[in-house]
Amino acid sequence: MLRRIYPDVGNFITFVGNVSSRGLVKRSIRTFREKAKFPSEGVALPWWLPGIGWSDHWSFWQEGYDAIMITDTALFRNPNYHLMSDKPHTLDYDQMARVVEGIEQVILELARN
Repeated sequence: MLRRIYPDVGNFITFVGNVSSRGLVKRSIRTFREKAKFPSEGVALPWWLPGIGWSDHWSFWQEGYDAIMITDTALFRNPNYHLMSDKPHTLDYDQMARVVEGIEQVILELARN
């Protein structure tokens, strides 16, 4: 489903949450966009849709916590994803640094509130 919405090029970061975590998605992506100036998307959808609960954040939802996944959605387009061919030379470290710095600002902002 989400493959139809997002492009084939992984030039953005996505903030993913379930419906209950919508507020956390909104706060996080707002701060990320202000601080990182990096292309980003945000989505809060039902947990049962493919891809929405496919990571560690799912276990937090099971305990009643708001939680999000921040992803470059590589599993949908990177043929090396989680394979032995997934090597360091395939990564863009400058872009990764921009994302990490933006996520740091999100964490700091969330910790203040």
